[in-house]
Amino acid sequence: MSVAIRVRPRTGLAISLAGIVGLVAFLWPFVVVPGRLGSTFAPPVLFGVLLLLVLAVVFAEIADGGIDSKAVAMLGVLSAVNAALRPLGAGTAGIETVFFVLVLAGRVFGPGFGFTLGCTSLFASSVITGAMGPSTPYQMFGCAAVGLGAGLLPRATGRAEVLLLAVYGAAAGYVFGFLLNLSFWPFFADPGSSIGYLPGAPFAEQWHRYLLFDVATSLGWDTGRAVTNFVLILLVGPAVLMTFRRAARRASFEAPVAFRPAA
Repeated sequence: MSVAIRVRPRTGLAISLAGIVGLVAFLWPFVVVPGRLGSTFAPPVLFGVLLLLVLAVVFAEIADGGIDSKAVAMLGVLSAVNAALRPLGAGTAGIETVFFVLVLAGRVFGPGFGFTLGCTSLFASSVITGAMGPSTPYQMFGCAAVGLGAGLLPRATGRAEVLLLAVYGAAAGYVFGFLLNLSFWPFFADPGSSIGYLPGAPFAEQWHRYLLFDVATSLGWDTGRAVTNFVLILLVGPAVLMTFRRAARRASFEAPVAFRPAA
């Protein structure tokens, strides 16, 4: 693996704290009752802003660790590619075309690069498609986690590596949808129904209601995303991995820089 963005101990700590805050933000329906903060829609918006602030801190830590011009250029190119790929799927029947590049890039260029690419590519695609909204920070953080996880997968080679990445991409598709639905679930279903959010209900009942909601409204959609990730990584994964690794060798991200005295 050619690490394009080095994750130093302090940066790793910042990413870990961001993960904790992100998990709390996704699980806010089990933490804060809608209406308690003065407005029914206040909790997801506040947690969304908090996520953006945390991501900004993580970006600052990563930049402080050192991002050379080659890593920035690669990040810009792949962010533009992902932003251009997203409208091709547009989420129709769960088909998402942004995750397979994210998984493969995180695998080749490292977890720090995968985390950063997840944020930048989703932000760029949201700007291009005009899809900016309260859920954008959640989508950014979810994709950042997918890229980070791809860079932390165990070592493998050949067909075993491609199969590992394909299975990971499918699992990430399900987990991404499962967590993202939590951000808007309390406002989507009637509390009087068996799948709606019921303020003040015990955690076990609330969790049961959400599982029913996810199966009824999102499982088919998430399956489309998972299948798309699995198939694309299996089909184009070997060629894309080879291309990324060739680019990483030529870029020599970790090569020391030395200046020769003038003759």
